Amino acid sequence: MSQFDDLLVKYKEQLGTTRDIDGVDETLLTAITKSLGPSIYNDDSSKVSCSDQTELDRVKKNFLIGKLGLEDGPELDAAMQNVCEQMGSSNRNKFRAIFYYLLVKNLGLESKFA
Repeated sequence: MSQFDDLLVKYKEQLGTTRDIDGVDETLLTAITKSLGPSIYNDDSSKVSCSDQTELDRVKKNFLIGKLGLEDGPELDAAMQNVCEQMGSSNRNKFRAIFYYLLVKNLGLESKFA
């Protein structure tokens, strides 16, 4: 298997242990992971830190507003906080692909990756 395929397996396994998840949309997960490009292979850029406000601001600006075309507002912050809670505070490996996948699912924006 390729390194990309190995990462997808890891992401699916972690999603299986995430709260409030009923099955994994593998097509959506693959599309989101591909959209992240080479950043998924770098240990630092492949993860999101919920305790780092600068990181969350970057996710909002670059992904939610920039990539998905959403308007800035409190609902974006609430969605990110919800994903942080879903992934759990004890989870030190909040992979960016999973974080973005959960954001897309929580916001009902799967069609953006169809």
